[in-house]
Amino acid sequence: MAHKKAGGSTRNGRDSQAKRRGVKLFGGQLARPGAIIIRQKGTNFFPGDNCRMGGDFTIFAVKEGKVVFQEKKRTRFDGQVHRDIYVSVANA
Repeated sequence: MAHKKAGGSTRNGRDSQAKRRGVKLFGGQLARPGAIIIRQKGTNFFPGDNCRMGGDFTIFAVKEGKVVFQEKKRTRFDGQVHRDIYVSVANA
């Protein structure tokens, strides 16, 4: 009779669903009103002109135009200089 010793159980085998975050429209691409430009967790990017931020930090276009990314330096309350990336939609 063939026998195989019991292998025991494992504590692995779990994983969460991918959240599909990231940049959806890149610089120079055409954005229509309501188009999602970035899905993010927290504020890695900030909304600029003709953009708004949703409750889940999604940045979306309000008007039609080309997507523009720009970096701005901001001085924090403790004097530390921080570089923020703003996403705007320029008129096409």
